[in-house]
Amino acid sequence: MSEVVTEAVKALNGKLDGGQFDGCAKFVIEDEGAIVVDGDGARASDDEADVTLTADADTFRAILDGDIDPTSAFMSGKLSVDGDMGLAMQLGSVLS
Repeated sequence: MSEVVTEAVKALNGKLDGGQFDGCAKFVIEDEGAIVVDGDGARASDDEADVTLTADADTFRAILDGDIDPTSAFMSGKLSVDGDMGLAMQLGSVLS
């Protein structure tokens, strides 16, 4: 598992602490790996999910750091979404 994925799992679990997310989403960080987020938190995994969000490591880090809004990243083409867009928006609000 890459250091980027390890750090992202830790950051996502910190952001999700106490937050409700009732779905299953996967973040694919290009050239690094994948993270699955569900009601139990975030973990390094490439399991199937209801929605898959794909971005490069810099974009993903900017989203986690609050430097870019997930919706803005999507609208600018830096983040792609495949699957349940409503679930992606719910996850975006949890991470904000």
